[in-house]
This record gives sequence, C-alpha cells and structure tokens, in this order.
Amino acid sequence: MALDSAEVRHVSLLSRIELTDTELDMFTRQLADIVAYVDQLNEADTRDVPPMEHTPREDDNVLRDDVPVPGIGTLLALGGAPDVAASHFRVPKVVE
Repeated sequence: MALDSAEVRHVSLLSRIELTDTELDMFTRQLADIVAYVDQLNEADTRDVPPMEHTPREDDNVLRDDVPVPGIGTLLALGGAPDVAASHFRVPKVVE
C-alpha cells in the first residue's frame, strides 16, 4: 500500500493538526516507511501458526473477590491531618 502526501494531509486535517510543507514531506516519508514495514508482515507464512487465544477464562482472573470490609473510621482518617474542623479536613482557601 503506497502512501502519498494527500492522504497524510487528509489525516492531519481530521486530527486537527496543522502541518507545514516541510513537515508534510517528512511525515509522508516516515509514514510510508512504517506502512512498508507493516506490509512485510503479509509475506510471513502463518499457515502452521495456531491462532492466539484472546478471550478471558475464569482461571485468568487474578483479582480478589470484592468483599466489603469495615472502614478505618473518622478519627483514624483525620488523625494525621494538620487541621481538622468537626469531622472534616480543613485546608486553605485556594479559589476566590
């Protein structure tokens, strides 16, 4: 698949990227090289390669069960705070 500057300009317009003529030439060459490398993959003989499995199985789940546990409590949560008001952290005002 050949790539020309008109296609690169079209993609740049779709992605709202302004390209100078120098950048357009450079990116056209670079992207054409990338496409040529990807086209080389079509030459690989994959007839004897089994398909990869991409679907998750039950034994693939490495996450723990979602079991509710008691929280640490307000006093412990606020214990290290430099300034507390009632049951809240007290911080300096940053928006006027």
